[in-house]
Amino acid sequence: MSDTIAAVSTGTQVCAIGIVRMSGGKAIEIADRLFSPVSGRKMADCEDRKLIYGKLCDEQGRLLDICLCTISRAPNSYTGEDTAEFQCHGSPIVLRAVLEAAFSLGARQALPGEFTKRAFLNGRMDLSGAEAVADIIDAETAEAARNAAGQLGGAISRRIDEIYGTLTDISSHYHAVLDYPDEDIEDFTLARYESDIERCTAVLESLRASYDSGKLLHSGVPAAIVGRPNAGKSSLLNAVLGYDRAIVTDIPGTTRDTIEEKLRLGGVLLRLTDTAGIRETNDEIERMGVTRSRRAMEQADLVLAVIDGHREITCKDLELIKCAERAPHGIVILSKHDLGSLSKMPETTLPVIEISSVTGEGLDKLEDTVRALFPMPVAPAGEILTNARQFDAVSRALESMKAAGGAMRSGCTPDIVLTETETAMAALGELTGRTVREEVTNRIFERFCVGK
Repeated sequence: MSDTIAAVSTGTQVCAIGIVRMSGGKAIEIADRLFSPVSGRKMADCEDRKLIYGKLCDEQGRLLDICLCTISRAPNSYTGEDTAEFQCHGSPIVLRAVLEAAFSLGARQALPGEFTKRAFLNGRMDLSGAEAVADIIDAETAEAARNAAGQLGGAISRRIDEIYGTLTDISSHYHAVLDYPDEDIEDFTLARYESDIERCTAVLESLRASYDSGKLLHSGVPAAIVGRPNAGKSSLLNAVLGYDRAIVTDIPGTTRDTIEEKLRLGGVLLRLTDTAGIRETNDEIERMGVTRSRRAMEQADLVLAVIDGHREITCKDLELIKCAERAPHGIVILSKHDLGSLSKMPETTLPVIEISSVTGEGLDKLEDTVRALFPMPVAPAGEILTNARQFDAVSRALESMKAAGGAMRSGCTPDIVLTETETAMAALGELTGRTVREEVTNRIFERFCVGK
């Protein structure tokens, strides 16, 4: 990591402020050669993390911008290396020219996530904190952003480090007694550490249990709007979105493919799919749409079964309600309430809501129902697992801790118990990055954007 990397960190669109950042051994030297503070000082003589006003020129002395520059010296920087940032006016042309000037002086294009990867490799953050950086950027709700910020602040790491430290103490005591029998070391007994193992197991169980909420927090609830043709599915989608996303006509079978949108409803992020009307048809294209509708319904955590409330309920409607009842969560929507209600609802275990997509009547009740079905997690911000890698590491550690507890209660010898606790430590090390493999690390940072 001795080379110097550079990238535009604010994307490629026109914006008010655009940032070019550099990290590595030549970062401050390149800043000195390109940037001239109005004070006449060199950037190398300026204080860390202080914005300096001046002229930014290319390697041939041609003015590129009048802007701000800041430097941070290793190890007290984001990456743990010498860094420099130019805060320019947000013209993509200007930013590209600044980047090319840095390349001409020895920097190279940064790879996706390379700044944060260097921060991890240089010990500025652990792996769960690095993943939280990407989660903050990708957050689509305030709750997801708060949880990611908590992880970046070390909420999960602190819980894991406590467990890791406890297991290290147990293991070191056992090996000290084993390796130095003649020393004056307190005898090792499993009974002394039984409560510690139980406490560590309980913490891991709580963390693993948070993953279900974490998936919904991070990715949203897969939801499907299903119903017969002209039941009002697309009108419902348009109503909850607040704009006309789907084509609505009186012609049955208008929607022939799935339409997917993300939205917040009742404070819950939904990945909402509007589907083709479910019916028997000889039209090959419509039949393909119906097949996709059934697949979306099978994969959804929330099924919104839309029934035309202005017509008598049919056997096909009853079948849809039964399908919604088999889903993890379901809601029956009686649509077209503004036209009057002719439907007589059968008994169902699902919430039933009368809605008019024209007047908006019932949408507030739909929001309240969704909020009740998917309550936001109450765990402290940052202590919710949000990705499969973290969940897998915690799960393996938990299984080893349960095995250690079981071996202890069965009267097994300490070495068997310690084998399980050390396996748990290895799994926890993967979560924070102590023992993670290089290919796993590379895969994690590939999801980052360039410049972060």
